[in-house]
Amino acid sequence: MEQQEWNKIDQWDWKEFTLLLFVEFVIVIGVIKFVLKPLFNNWFSNELYSGTLLGLMMAIVLLVAVYLIALRPQKLSWAEVGVTRFSIKDWKLIFAYSFILLVGAVIIMFITTLIGNTWDNSKTESLQQNVTLLSVLVAFISAAVISPIYEEIFYRGFLYRWLRIRLGLTGGLIISAFIFTIVHVPTYNVMPVNFFSGLIFALAYERTNSIWPAVFIHGITNGIMVLLTSFL
Repeated sequence: MEQQEWNKIDQWDWKEFTLLLFVEFVIVIGVIKFVLKPLFNNWFSNELYSGTLLGLMMAIVLLVAVYLIALRPQKLSWAEVGVTRFSIKDWKLIFAYSFILLVGAVIIMFITTLIGNTWDNSKTESLQQNVTLLSVLVAFISAAVISPIYEEIFYRGFLYRWLRIRLGLTGGLIISAFIFTIVHVPTYNVMPVNFFSGLIFALAYERTNSIWPAVFIHGITNGIMVLLTSFL
């Protein structure tokens, strides 16, 4: 299949879509987030380190699920979920979208602080309480490397593409961003930013025919947030 046709046709149906959402909402959210997370927090006594290990587990589960459910049965390559090269000229888009996302996130959080919102969550609070080279490095790798790769492959490479083909650009953008927001429960305070981020990442995929620009935008903005949280 030609790269430019990724948003017109795919090899999947409702079975793959339903199974992968089951993996996300039942296994990742139901089991890993709500069952294993309390156990890991007790073992590590540090939500940053336990959260990083949980994030790695979620990455493995979702990437393996994409491979076993969406790719392997039909002998498809990872290119089917956007793991393809992008043009060097797309770096302009990457930096522009990163700037838009950072500015937009600040504006959204400022507006929501008027109703008592805050940037803080358990992982950032844990990092701020123990700012060391190791803790910052762990947080940076988790937020700027691990999360962007597996989330973009799953939420944009598969989910957005599946929805885009069947519902069009607007429907694909809104519903994929909504699902991306819901799965970040229980970090309710940053859910409006998650929705905005989901739109930006999907638009980057739409514009470049590759998930890598979205991965870089995701990584750049998350990395900056980690550094700001650590040192300001």
